[in-house]
Amino acid sequence: MLSRKRAALVTGATSGIGAAFARTLADRGWDLVLVARDRDRLRRMAVELGSRGSAVEVLPADLSDRADVGRVAVRLEDPVRPVDMLVNNAGFGVHAAMTSADTTPHDRALEVMGRAVLVLSGAAGRAMRARGHGAIVNVSSTAGFVTMGSYSAVKAFVTSCTEGLANELRGTDVTVTALCPGWVRTEFHSRAGIRSSSIPDFLWLDARRVVETCLRDVRRGRVISVPGLRYRLLIWFARHLPRRTVRWISRRISSSRHDSPTH
Repeated sequence: MLSRKRAALVTGATSGIGAAFARTLADRGWDLVLVARDRDRLRRMAVELGSRGSAVEVLPADLSDRADVGRVAVRLEDPVRPVDMLVNNAGFGVHAAMTSADTTPHDRALEVMGRAVLVLSGAAGRAMRARGHGAIVNVSSTAGFVTMGSYSAVKAFVTSCTEGLANELRGTDVTVTALCPGWVRTEFHSRAGIRSSSIPDFLWLDARRVVETCLRDVRRGRVISVPGLRYRLLIWFARHLPRRTVRWISRRISSSRHDSPTH
């Protein structure tokens, strides 16, 4: 048994699924290290979680900046202030065509949702393996099982990377889980330019329930966590249908969910 309180580091902790993780863990008695770009929102979240009894550390960082990623990695490997759970949640939608001459949105997506996940989960894995326990959660997406542009490609990488790390850490009492939610009611979709009214109500998930499902799967040692029976069924089909059919479905989803065509 640990004599100290458990601590979790959550990236993208001030909104959406990241905030739901932070609040849920605080309610369960965890201390938090919150990582995000917006200092004001970090401070407000720290005050809120502190009122719930958690010790809260804020670590402002832009995960598209490799120096900032390095600082977060150093914090994860600090032996004096161990982190028992890492939640790699920081992310955003990519509302840009893969044929666009401006690759900036794709470059940033690869840095924040690809490279940063690889670096931070690797740092956490080293530190947790040395201590003999820990949990790593990489927030991926059901989009990684279909073919909706570079966002799907990046999330497919996150899921595959998580499975690879789980293989490396098998037998060490360090669990690694890819959380693959579908549509979750957060500000994510409006920021990504997605017309939420085009998405049927039964497909929407509650962020708190997504987190609770994921934490249950973490306790069970599951490597892939897909919240919601409807999404588990949809992903089963996505894995078994012919790829041309998956591409056709992906085109239909992409054309219906955006307010205007992607240029």
